[in-house]
Amino acid sequence: MNATGLWAVVRRPWLWSVAVRQAVRLAPNRWWCRAPFLPLPDRRYLGFRLETQYGNAVHNAEPHDLVTYLAWCRSYQRALRRKRARG
Repeated sequence: MNATGLWAVVRRPWLWSVAVRQAVRLAPNRWWCRAPFLPLPDRRYLGFRLETQYGNAVHNAEPHDLVTYLAWCRSYQRALRRKRARG
């Protein structure tokens, strides 16, 4: 994610918890044991996702696509919670 993508998320506080949750979910196991000691997704996974989205593995994610993805994650989690609550 570049600075523009980060800014797009920072401007939407309702997506902050979703962004953190997704970062944790995408972080490799024992990320703290490997440089750069940050919970960053595997580069191969990101390359695959970017190539399937944009046709190019080195293309930066568009800010509106990042926001749309996080909003989808948020609505999907809410739908799952409602479904579980209904039994």
